[in-house]
Amino acid sequence: MSDLLKQIGQLFIIGFTGEEPSQEFLDFLKEKQISGVILFEENCPSYNKTRENIARIRAACGDNPPFIAIDQEGGRVCRLRGVPAEFRSAEEYGQDGNVDWFRKDYLRSVLLLESIGINLNFAPVCDIFTNPKNTCLAGRCFGKSHREVQPFVEAAVETSKNAGVMSCLKHFPGLGASTIDPHHETATADYEELIWTNRERIPFAAGVKAGADIIMTTHLLLPAMDNTIVTGSKKIVESLIRDALAFDGPVITDDLSMTGAAVLGAIGPRTVAAFNAGHDLLLFDSDFELASRAYNYFCDSLQRGEINEKRLQEAMNRISGIKFKLDSSVLH
Repeated sequence: MSDLLKQIGQLFIIGFTGEEPSQEFLDFLKEKQISGVILFEENCPSYNKTRENIARIRAACGDNPPFIAIDQEGGRVCRLRGVPAEFRSAEEYGQDGNVDWFRKDYLRSVLLLESIGINLNFAPVCDIFTNPKNTCLAGRCFGKSHREVQPFVEAAVETSKNAGVMSCLKHFPGLGASTIDPHHETATADYEELIWTNRERIPFAAGVKAGADIIMTTHLLLPAMDNTIVTGSKKIVESLIRDALAFDGPVITDDLSMTGAAVLGAIGPRTVAAFNAGHDLLLFDSDFELASRAYNYFCDSLQRGEINEKRLQEAMNRISGIKFKLDSSVLH
C-alpha cells in the first residue's frame, strides 16, 4: 500500500496562478511526485519566461520527467502569443478547407512548443460544431460535419508527432451538440450511441488511428446512454473509448474544478469518481489548493479501500507507457 501511495501523484496534472510557480507549488510537485503541469497564458508572458518556468518545474520533478502541457488550439485558445506559436482558429482553417495551410502553420507552432520544453498539447479539438448556440466551442471546431473535421484532426496528430509533441483528442465523446458550457454547468446532449457511431466517433477514431497519445473527456450528460455524466461514467469510458475506439492509452478528465463536474460531489469525491470511471489522469487547471485537497482525499480513499488497486496499477502502466517518450536528460 505504501508503494502505491507514493505513486498517486502520477495521476495528477495541475496548474498554477501568476507568471511563475511559487516555491510551495514546486515543493508540492517534488514531494508528491506530480505527473505534470499545465500552462496558461498568465504563466507564459514571454517565450524566455516560459522556458525558465519549465526549467524550474523540471528541476522540481527531478528524475520523474513531467508532462509539460498547454492548450495551444489556435485562435482565441492560444496560451503562447505571437508568431510562430500563435496561429488562426480551427474555424478559419475549416472554412478555407486547406489542410496543407493548417499543417504548415501548426508545424511552426508545435516546433516552438517543443523548443521551449512543452511536450504535450491538449489538441486537436475533435468536436463537430452541430449546434450554432454552443458558445464554448465557437471558433474552436474545424467544421459542422465529420467529413470537414476529420482531415484536420489527422493533420494535427501527425504534425504534432513529427515535432516531438504529444497530442490529446478532445472533448470526448463530442461536445458540439450541446448549448451549455461545462465551465459553468453540466453540458447535455441528446444523441444516442447509433448517432455517435456515425457522427461524433469518426474524428476521434481518425485521431486514434493517426497515433494520438491521450483522449480528454468532457463534463457532459448523455441521457440516451447513461444517467451519470461522462466524467463519472464507467460505461461510456469502457464502451466508447476502450471498445468502440480500441484505444488503450491514457484517458484524462477535463478540469475537475469546473462547475460542470459538481454533480459528482465535492472536489475529493468527484476526483475519485472520475478515476473509478476509468480516467487515468486527473486535471486541475490552476487551482493549486483544490488540487492538493483532491490529492489528499484520493490517498485517504485508497487507504479506505474505495479505489481498486488493480485499476490503479492499470492507470500507472498507461501513464508510464507514454512517459517513456519524455527525455528527462534534455533540458530545452
